[in-house]
Amino acid sequence: MEYRDLDVWKFSRKLVNSVYELTKSFPREELYGLTNQIRKCAISIPSNIAEGCGRRTSKDTIQFLYISRGSLYELETQLFLALDQNFINEIQINDIMLRIESCKKLLNRFINYYKKL
Repeated sequence: MEYRDLDVWKFSRKLVNSVYELTKSFPREELYGLTNQIRKCAISIPSNIAEGCGRRTSKDTIQFLYISRGSLYELETQLFLALDQNFINEIQINDIMLRIESCKKLLNRFINYYKKL
């Protein structure tokens, strides 16, 4: 199966798009700070899923899936920091957190699938 066919990869790409849309309203002086860091985290999620699927062994694949999961947690934390700085509001964070939780569930299922191989 190609990584491009995976629901978790497709969903994480949509999450990246949501993050980019959300961070467009961040202050200009944050472009190389929190905005950039949040975007890098989001990009890391589907990128590591793809890279993991390109590895030769299940062990290698799982390692990259764990990196992807770590990026989800990092993204979550950085969005809370954006909330603390009033760059986003409660409604925005609640919406994006639902997307992050869905991505976590998909990714955890995929990790568990690979562990059984």
